[in-house]
Amino acid sequence: MKILATARLSLREMEERDAEFLVQLLNEPSFIANIGDRGVRTHADALAYMVKGPLASYARNGYGLFIVERLEDGVPIGMCGLVRRDGLEDTDIGFALRPEFWSQGFAIEAATGVRDWALGKVGLTRLVAIVMPGNLPSIKVLERLAFRFEGLIRLTEDGDELKLYAYGADA
Repeated sequence: MKILATARLSLREMEERDAEFLVQLLNEPSFIANIGDRGVRTHADALAYMVKGPLASYARNGYGLFIVERLEDGVPIGMCGLVRRDGLEDTDIGFALRPEFWSQGFAIEAATGVRDWALGKVGLTRLVAIVMPGNLPSIKVLERLAFRFEGLIRLTEDGDELKLYAYGADA
């Protein structure tokens, strides 16, 4: 199901046909280094990831991570969406693109669309984003979207230290 469109992109719910794309995306060295290893190595792993993560989130929250496609040709280039995480009071915006689609404004365009959709149609009043301190490209995207740095956090006691950014009410 299509969620939103921007000038160059379409964002839609994940489907079974996205499994091979997710195997590729989730195993990019940059994804593993900056977001984490999700243990998705096979088609079956990708289907399980979708069922337990995004599909469950759509049913529970009315949102989740979405596939980002170029409008011109329908090619999937990444994912972007909203996540409810343990350890965070507010909904988290997340994005990841295949490296061949970096530095073309797609992350900013997709994240802006999701931010505006979340505040407008979903009715959220505040969004947060977590990012590894060394992930400068993602930090730049968040700053371009007017997210403000709030501090350093850990989602778990032994988890990595992350930068927390916020947008919206009380940000």
